[in-house]
Amino acid sequence: MRTNLEKRILHGILILSINTLAILTGCSNSPQDAAKGGKGKDSTVTAANDHGPHDKTIATGDSKFAWKPPVYDSTKKYIYLTFDDGPQPPGTHQCFNICKELGIKATFFMVGQHASSPHLQALVDSIREGYPEILLANHSNTHASNHYQYFYQHPQMSHEDFLVAQKKLNVPYKIIRLPGNSAWVREGEVRASKLVKPVCMLLDSSGYNVIGWDVEWNFNHKTATPVQSADAMINMVNVALQRNETHTKNHVVILTHDRMFRHPSDADSLRKFITELKANPNYVFETIDNYPRLKTPSLEAKQ
Repeated sequence: MRTNLEKRILHGILILSINTLAILTGCSNSPQDAAKGGKGKDSTVTAANDHGPHDKTIATGDSKFAWKPPVYDSTKKYIYLTFDDGPQPPGTHQCFNICKELGIKATFFMVGQHASSPHLQALVDSIREGYPEILLANHSNTHASNHYQYFYQHPQMSHEDFLVAQKKLNVPYKIIRLPGNSAWVREGEVRASKLVKPVCMLLDSSGYNVIGWDVEWNFNHKTATPVQSADAMINMVNVALQRNETHTKNHVVILTHDRMFRHPSDADSLRKFITELKANPNYVFETIDNYPRLKTPSLEAKQ
């Protein structure tokens, strides 16, 4: 019979192994994951017509993050390019540098445990300080250790996981993306599958917004390289906007992952994708804090 000390040691080894696997594999938004609760339609919705957020400005000593409600041009369509699972160099560096080079806005949803060294934490800091062109947002602390079913079946635990990431990464606004699942929490709206609705309700009560996606640039889960070409992705974005196949009319949220673009040839695909969309005078790139009808994404106090 094992002693209590032996049991504690074995438990610690198991947790360390699971977290190590999570860092290596990262997000998995495959059809199998959707069957476990991704992009669910079971929802609670009490939303009015889509409009800008409340007319509030965050009072803060850091004027960089003094949030103001966006004003939309009715002749434009808005693109929210988002990158998940960072920091994951060199992919995060590539994505950040390309966005800065091309002068477009983008959002990085980052994972607390991935910032596991001073070098990686410095990369998170550079993303945060890139605002208002670049936004740092919350993608959980553990990424559910890639055990999504268990993670979401324990909503108090998963809720706390997001709060840990918010503090650890010093995320400026209360904006979250769930790992492995597309759900929406905004002013007057909770749209989520049955699996993730409990944690979404807790996050809603804590004042958080949860952001899903409309179009996904898939990646090969063995090589972490893009599946679709840049041209195919451009067409998907155009079609989604033309047909109003988005969560909010004239606003499209695009999901990608940092590590997809670590190789020069794949980085070139991202560059082409952005360049061609930017050339359309009717398109505007924005950070996700400017998405319609968010609850005021109040500034978190610096830790």
